[in-house]
Amino acid sequence: MNTKTSSQPNQAEGGSDAHRRLNRSDAKTLSLSALGGALEFYDFVIFVYFANVVGSLFFPADMPEWLRQVQTYGIFAAGYLARPLGGVIMAHFGDILGRKRMFMMSILLMAVPTLAIGLMPTYETIGIAAPLLLLFFRVLQGAAIGGEAPGAWVFVTEHVSKRHVGFACGVLSSGLVAGILIGSLVATFMHSIYSAAEIHSYAWRYPFILGGLFGFITMYLRRWLQETPVFKEMESRKELAQELPIKSVVKKHIPSVLVSMAVTWVLTAAVVVTILMTPALLQKLIHLDPQTSLEANSLAIICVIIGCWVCGALADRFGNGPILAIFSIGLGVSYWMFYSTMLHDTTLLFPMYALVGFFVGLTGVVPAIAVKSFPAAIRFSGLSFSYNLAYAIFGGTTPLVVSTLLREDPLAPAYYVAFVCGVGVLASLAVMGFRRRLDLVAHPV
Repeated sequence: MNTKTSSQPNQAEGGSDAHRRLNRSDAKTLSLSALGGALEFYDFVIFVYFANVVGSLFFPADMPEWLRQVQTYGIFAAGYLARPLGGVIMAHFGDILGRKRMFMMSILLMAVPTLAIGLMPTYETIGIAAPLLLLFFRVLQGAAIGGEAPGAWVFVTEHVSKRHVGFACGVLSSGLVAGILIGSLVATFMHSIYSAAEIHSYAWRYPFILGGLFGFITMYLRRWLQETPVFKEMESRKELAQELPIKSVVKKHIPSVLVSMAVTWVLTAAVVVTILMTPALLQKLIHLDPQTSLEANSLAIICVIIGCWVCGALADRFGNGPILAIFSIGLGVSYWMFYSTMLHDTTLLFPMYALVGFFVGLTGVVPAIAVKSFPAAIRFSGLSFSYNLAYAIFGGTTPLVVSTLLREDPLAPAYYVAFVCGVGVLASLAVMGFRRRLDLVAHPV
């Protein structure tokens, strides 16, 4: 890799306008990127909200219920396992051909299979081809989401000034989380206007068809985005990566990879356990009404969005490491108090879950840490490789680990979150300790 790659003066790399204010162009880039991320994450997570219905329609009727559930969630997990490969491939071309092209490609790769799931025939019509097609489309979705989040983070941070990288990542992360909120609200709305029989018969298709249409709308909106100044500068100076970007990442930037994977592990625990799994856990363990659990979950997600903005803004002011440490401790303590209390008293369900959601806002600072860990020429590949590998390992296995531990102790989810938040504190110390070294890697003088 050319060692001069990251030295050019520009917004993201600390040049002459590194401390300028956010302008109208930045606001446009942030808003369109966040909106696109929200709609793409909606496409990815809507599957889990209708997993039981999908399982009953795409597998044999005489299959044991436990096996059907395992198969259904196995297909859901396949989306996570496909993330590293899809992310690395798109990141490779993003570092070679441009950020915007892959930003558009990830949307197309998500919209088409989501729409296809909503239109495809079930097991009753085409037999074993139904679950196989479902698996294929889910893998395509995973490949798309593997390129979307890292690509979006790189795209926006290379547009804004260095002083606003944390805030930009926070805003974009809040957009991704908003996609989960949209999925939750759509699921709640569907269950409120359709009976269980109607959803099973035909209405389950509507959220997937809607997601496909969302994707094509997003593709149209992203046409108005411009390639990042960082990439255009590297391209004009012929300073793009001279070898395979992923090869350079593995050979020269393992410490950055490890730090990025550690903070991504914290992100997965925060999102998968506290936001995606907790409503179902409360329904199963204390028989909480599904409607109530979804309403509380929606409030928590709104607080996650607020937390992302706050966390990102504070990181710009006080540094990524200290803010990650504070939010990690806050999440570990608040979720422990919330979960242990809910097992015997749900009186404070809404305010306590809202507090947990706010501290899940630590997801706003995670991408800022990872983005700053790699030089511009391989930034997309470095971030994508670290983030998606960690998400495949931890995001895909977390539900299995937590479910297994639940057999031994009903407090297992709280134990798991507390442990991973401890990892977050250690990672924050590493970020603070190696801050100067990481800055020199990403922004050499």
